[in-house]
Amino acid sequence: MDRIQGQTEHDGQPAGGSAPPVPGSGQAPAPSGATAAPTRPTATAAPAAHGPARVVTLTAGDFTLTVNPVDGSEIEPLRPGTERSRPAKRDAVARTAGDTAARPSALPGPAVPARPLLAREEEQERLVRLLARGRSVRLTGPSGSGRSVLLDAVAVRCAGLAPDGVVRLSGYGHQQPSELLQTLYATVYEAPGERPERDELLARVRDIGAVVLLDDMEMGGAALDELLRATPECAYLLAATPDTRSPSDDSHIEEVFLGGLGKTDCVDLLEAGLGRPLTDEETAWAGDLRFASEGLPLRFVQAAALLRQRDELNHAAEDDDEEEPGVFDERPRDPAQVPLPTLAEGAAPAELLASRVSESARAALRIACALGGELPHHAHLPALVGDTHADTAVPELLACGLLTPVGTRYRLAAGVARQLEEAGYGDTAAEEARTAARHYAWWTGHASVTLERVAAEADAVLAALAGADVVAAVLLARTAAPAFAGSLHWEAWERVLRSGAEAARKAGEVAEQAYFHHELGVLALCEGRLDRARAELETSIGLRGALADKRGTVAGRRALALVVDREAAEAAPSPPLRLEAPAALAAASEAVTVATPSAPAVSPAPAAPAVKRPTPSLAPTPSTRVAPVVRPVSAEAVTRMTPVVPVSRSSEPPTTLSEVFEDAFPLSPKPAAPAALPKPAPAPAKDAGRRRLVLLAGAGALTVVALGTVVALALGSSDDAPPAQVPAVSLTPTAVVPPTVPGPSVNDPAQPPASAPSSEAAQPGQSAAAPTPGRTPGRTPSRRPSPTPPNSPPPSSSVSPPPTSAGPSPTPTETAVPSPTATQAVTATAASPPTGP
Repeated sequence: MDRIQGQTEHDGQPAGGSAPPVPGSGQAPAPSGATAAPTRPTATAAPAAHGPARVVTLTAGDFTLTVNPVDGSEIEPLRPGTERSRPAKRDAVARTAGDTAARPSALPGPAVPARPLLAREEEQERLVRLLARGRSVRLTGPSGSGRSVLLDAVAVRCAGLAPDGVVRLSGYGHQQPSELLQTLYATVYEAPGERPERDELLARVRDIGAVVLLDDMEMGGAALDELLRATPECAYLLAATPDTRSPSDDSHIEEVFLGGLGKTDCVDLLEAGLGRPLTDEETAWAGDLRFASEGLPLRFVQAAALLRQRDELNHAAEDDDEEEPGVFDERPRDPAQVPLPTLAEGAAPAELLASRVSESARAALRIACALGGELPHHAHLPALVGDTHADTAVPELLACGLLTPVGTRYRLAAGVARQLEEAGYGDTAAEEARTAARHYAWWTGHASVTLERVAAEADAVLAALAGADVVAAVLLARTAAPAFAGSLHWEAWERVLRSGAEAARKAGEVAEQAYFHHELGVLALCEGRLDRARAELETSIGLRGALADKRGTVAGRRALALVVDREAAEAAPSPPLRLEAPAALAAASEAVTVATPSAPAVSPAPAAPAVKRPTPSLAPTPSTRVAPVVRPVSAEAVTRMTPVVPVSRSSEPPTTLSEVFEDAFPLSPKPAAPAALPKPAPAPAKDAGRRRLVLLAGAGALTVVALGTVVALALGSSDDAPPAQVPAVSLTPTAVVPPTVPGPSVNDPAQPPASAPSSEAAQPGQSAAAPTPGRTPGRTPSRRPSPTPPNSPPPSSSVSPPPTSAGPSPTPTETAVPSPTATQAVTATAASPPTGP
């Protein structure tokens, strides 16, 4: 049984171990992905089928996080007395071990010779000089210009510059500085199983003094400024491509550009990779290639591999020529040698190089194309390819220049993936991604695999998750998520959870979908994103409630209770009690206090004396009532507002709570403050005229309503009939007057001369109603017969009749002048019995 694939648990070796298989063992390779996962995987399979579940306890800020792969992670506040002290920094020995772990692991087989650094002495001296001064530098060059090799040379010379040594980081795939700061903290400090919250993290990384080499940086602008501000004691050497966003002007970062090599340097690099001097034909070919590739070192590493393969093919042909041809050999021998590659093949050599490598190496290239350029660790290749010796394909591809190191792993070099896909290496991408996903689902859930190894394989796992079908994706996310959480690689944890939730939704796996939402809520709570945590936890609780999952629902409600407590603790306190009015209200109060009407008040015309109706004692006494005078208010004064908050006029502000309430709500009225000098009225606004027109229109409407009401009341009063025999007292002032002709009034316009009364008006027993206010003066008053019988005597009264006159007697009438604020009028008439001739 193969040591990588079919290993049992009691052997004590992790699946996918790093040691190469024993050559010549005669072990038959297993089929691709046969032991990596069941033939028909289901999304509800156990996360760890080869051992007990891995439960990891971490410290995340103020919480204790227990990563439970079965029911979901549990989170609770730190118990008293369990707080960790400030971690100590690593010593020199630990830093050396960490620097070794940050590089790719050793490959099986013979060691690959290191690439020489040619024509970079000037750039190297300048970088070391700037870093020694504490300056941060950005090294800009295209892909394949030798930035990583130059960083290795600078790291050796800067080993003793900073107290915390040299720290190597990989910025590939990082757009924000949060994860880089966490990695820097974990590299410098000895703090296993702890992930501090952001404030504590910033306080600790501020004390780090190191030379940080950040290769393959992809962020710039504000994100890079945040990284530099968080670590003021660090000097950065940032390696990036020209396409990367430039730093801001305030960052004060020096920039060094890397260009191509000269013709002589290109020939030297080609001879170093080939191991022999070049011929004249090869030298001319190298000059043309240098012009086509702009002198990029990667192109000449690949060109050296092409020339080596050509030499091997030519030597093999020479050996065949020395042998005697066989009797049954029907193939004609071609004594011609393999020619030099064309200039197009030298500029894009991936297809030609791949056609001359081993079958295992070509299978590894197909897997890398399916995973977006990510090549799995060489220990996984035997299980993925189906060849026991497939792990030797990595050094073979690296020597050809088809791979480049990125952090602790390898991926296809720049431009290689596109060239291989055009050659047909991406036709089986879906099958290769599904096989890789099933293998990683089995490997990440194995109890013997450490969390650090899973974290180192995060990019390949994420690439397999993106290319797999929904069933395999759910299974892989379910097993890989707890491993990423326990290894403190929380950026990969979040990406796996989101991909798994989407895949579970498409596959209809409600239980797995609830698990992913619960983990997302716990992650958001640990990072302080309370709104996101509440939304994810409520979704998880609802899904688990539908499934009647009691244990999962309880875990979700506990986490949601912590969210509620944290929201209550972070709620903004109520604003303090205001001791004085705002400036705008105070200004409005002063304006209202000193406001004077813009137009002078118009006094109404003097009112005529009113005659009071006789009292029930039949002894009327004339009395006079004066209508109330209403002073009009200007529109400018009406539209001003009075402040609601009382203005404090005390010279000293209140100091105690009782004084504050007494000043805001006085029990007794305070003496009015002395009136200030009137201020000039502000200039009217643009809409002052429009507002004045609106107010005048409203006043006119009120006047019309008031006059209409008075007319209605007067008409109703004139229609009431008086008693037949005994005069009655009524609360409504009504009277019967003799037929008279309305005379001129002080409020009525001049009338034409009155004509002589008709015969009907002079007959006894006839009466005419007096004109009521509001009628047209030119109209003739209507005459109605009296309800009193003609033969009955007139009612007796102690009031002496007025002197009889042939002409009509005027009736005194008074009407109050209507105003915008007065809606009633006072009207009185004097009653006199009719007299005969």
